[in-house]
Amino acid sequence: MKAIVYDNFGKADVLRLNEVPKPEPRPGDLLVEVKALGVNRADLLQRQGYYGTQTYGESVLLGLELSGRVVAVGSDVTDVEPGDHVMAIVGGGAYAEYARVDRGMAVAIPEGFGFVETAAIMESFVTAWEALVHLGEIAPGSSILIHAAAGGIGSAAVQIGSALGTRVFATASASRRAEVEALGAERVFDYNSEDFERGIRDATDGQGVDVIVDFVGGPYLGRNLRSLRPGGRLVQVGLLSGQDNTDISLGLVLHNHLKIIGTVMKSRSAEEKREMVRRFTEDGLPMFRDGRLRPVIGQTFPLARASAAHSAMETGGGFGKIVLTIDNED
Repeated sequence: MKAIVYDNFGKADVLRLNEVPKPEPRPGDLLVEVKALGVNRADLLQRQGYYGTQTYGESVLLGLELSGRVVAVGSDVTDVEPGDHVMAIVGGGAYAEYARVDRGMAVAIPEGFGFVETAAIMESFVTAWEALVHLGEIAPGSSILIHAAAGGIGSAAVQIGSALGTRVFATASASRRAEVEALGAERVFDYNSEDFERGIRDATDGQGVDVIVDFVGGPYLGRNLRSLRPGGRLVQVGLLSGQDNTDISLGLVLHNHLKIIGTVMKSRSAEEKREMVRRFTEDGLPMFRDGRLRPVIGQTFPLARASAAHSAMETGGGFGKIVLTIDNED
């Protein structure tokens, strides 16, 4: 089968299309013919060598989410059949014509949705649901701040917060303000020219928000903590700033009894990932069926142009997910 490989860590141009062995499903797995797959920041970090040679027990190939058609099932799988259409999270291996998928991380594609749309759902919405609902414990009437709200996970988080009845504030570039507001944000602060800390203080009468979901880290940490109301939760999902060491006001954390919670999908165990998928499937997936949630896709590229897709993500400025497609029709 064809897949995207690289010989050495480096820039996007190290990616190339090559022939590799087709994976064999284990007893609890599905073998899926991949039709489309989402590009995630973790893919770029893996290509750059951020994770070293760690595979967390899964494929050495890139790719954490996909949609496609089941072509075979493992001996222990009884509720999925060849021909079924699924979307799934994988521990690597999505940048290929075929991928091995843990049954517990696969979900039937909702009626009325296609492969390209659903390739943009699992990683973004499962991660956002985990950050806001499970870890952030949001509730109707609470308030949240979502950073990098024009990105894949950020745009998913804005939609989830709005659908669940919270006041949603966000940061994004001025050029994306209207699009983020259309997803349900009450106010969007331009990260290039506006001080979100002051904006949150003004918008909440100095009280702060209940939950912040941050993908930036570094210089945002102190401002995030000062933007939380007493008892608030900061859920740190990423480090787009590239800065993972920064000062923290422990006095503020103690006095306001704040919580700082870190989460990342890639390094979680298979069982933890299954539980994340289960929580999202039970409570979040129905919102796609009734229209409260929708995938947001910014750009699509064919699999052979994976390097261009990575370059586009690194350049930034887009809205929603970048999706790779595979033309492997029978």
